[in-house]
Amino acid sequence: MSPLIKLEKIKKIYSQGEEIEVTALRGIDLTINSGEFISIIGPSGSGKSTLMHLIGLLDRPSSGKIFLKKHNISLVSPNKLSSLRNSHIGFVFQAFNLLPRTSAIENVSLPLLYAGLKHSERMTRSKETLKIVGLEDRENHLPSQLSGGQQQRVAIARALVNNPSIILADEPTGNLDSKAGEEIILLFEKLNKQGNTILLVTHEPQVAQKAKRTITIKDGLITKDKINRK
Repeated sequence: MSPLIKLEKIKKIYSQGEEIEVTALRGIDLTINSGEFISIIGPSGSGKSTLMHLIGLLDRPSSGKIFLKKHNISLVSPNKLSSLRNSHIGFVFQAFNLLPRTSAIENVSLPLLYAGLKHSERMTRSKETLKIVGLEDRENHLPSQLSGGQQQRVAIARALVNNPSIILADEPTGNLDSKAGEEIILLFEKLNKQGNTILLVTHEPQVAQKAKRTITIKDGLITKDKINRK
């Protein structure tokens, strides 16, 4: 495995008013290798979501360096950051974030639209990706016509369709019942076996244990980084 993302001495401080500062991350060193399946776990307010936002290029650190494939991206322009995010990062959220009046295949194709691909190529790649997540027979369904688990599969397909360097999943089972949640984790395990790099944020220990590596965060620091035995 080769380093995909590397964080060096990352701190993140939020200002609340003129004199109040909240330190979310206190000096994080972390290396994510290509092909890993990592879970991040910690209590509410521990800094795990802040860490995911930084890794996903949605925010900038207050200090420290972030490397993507050995390139320092900490100080790149907003436009470049947006381009890198669309090219390298696939996002899966707890709330699915699907467009309600748009079919499954059109929801999946959105990243390809932003990338400037032609309609025919967008549809071909989106069909192929829906097949990967087991929804080839639901491509024309609206989100309201799908179960929660199926909606999350559409969201995973959308994250996959651009062939990203890493998939970031923020509490992906949080809005699902236990059976649907287990199916989503099994899908992530399958995708990882196929070579996809996955970083999953959760507050559920049983979900975290499904990853190959679990990072525990507390008070803005990594307190444990362990390999999970299968």
